Formats: sequence, structure tokens, C-alpha cells
Amino acid sequence: MADTKRPLSPHLQVYKWQVQMMSSIIHRATGIALAVGSLLVVAGLLHLAAGEDSFNHFKGVIGSPIGMVLLFGWSWSLFYHLCNGIRHLVQDAGLGYEIPQFVRSSWLSVIGSVVLTVLVWAYVLSAGGAA
Repeated sequence: MADTKRPLSPHLQVYKWQVQMMSSIIHRATGIALAVGSLLVVAGLLHLAAGEDSFNHFKGVIGSPIGMVLLFGWSWSLFYHLCNGIRHLVQDAGLGYEIPQFVRSSWLSVIGSVVLTVLVWAYVLSAGGAA
């Protein structure tokens, strides 16, 4: 067997990081974040069912700075997963496989999710929904 100075199988140190690769990794991560974040929604519903005092306590916790960061991250995860899922549906139809289109659609998923998140949070904060 020849003695080579290269790895025997590909790994992350070999691959060049590209937006397409990151969009795939982030899509999986946001799916996990949405599943875990859904526990917050269930907790809110349980506190709502438990009565006004319990729900007020929940609102105090979720309205704290850490709670707001969690809600902001969860909403960005939702919008990214939505935008990237639409991108995948378009690709499932056989469109957008050329490298320039693939890179453009990956960036559009990122930009679209940020824009949607900012718009929703601007509305929520202006309407006093986070108070």
C-alpha cells in the first residue's frame, strides 16, 4: 500500500466551505431548532390552560431578555426553514441545479429569512406584542 500524506476519506478539513453546503447544514439545524422550540409553544399552551397566574408567570419568563432571544431565534429558524424548503421544492421540480442558480437561491434563502424575521419583529414590537 502506498504511503500518502493525504486523508483516506474526505472530511470537513478537505472540503471548501460554500454557501450551498452551509444552506444544507443550516436547514437541518433549523429543523432541529423548530422541533425543540415547539416545546416553548406547548409550554405556553399548558400555562394558558393552567390559569391566568400561571400564564402571567410564563409571559414574564418568555418576555425576559433570554426568552426574547429564544423567540427571535425560533422565528428566524421558522422563516429560514420555510424559504429553504421552498427552494428545495423548486429543485424537486428539476429547476435551479446550475451552480450560479444554486448559489443565488441559497443566498436568497438567507436574505429572505432575515427580511421576513425583521418585518415580523418590527410589527410585533411596534404593536406592543412583546410587552
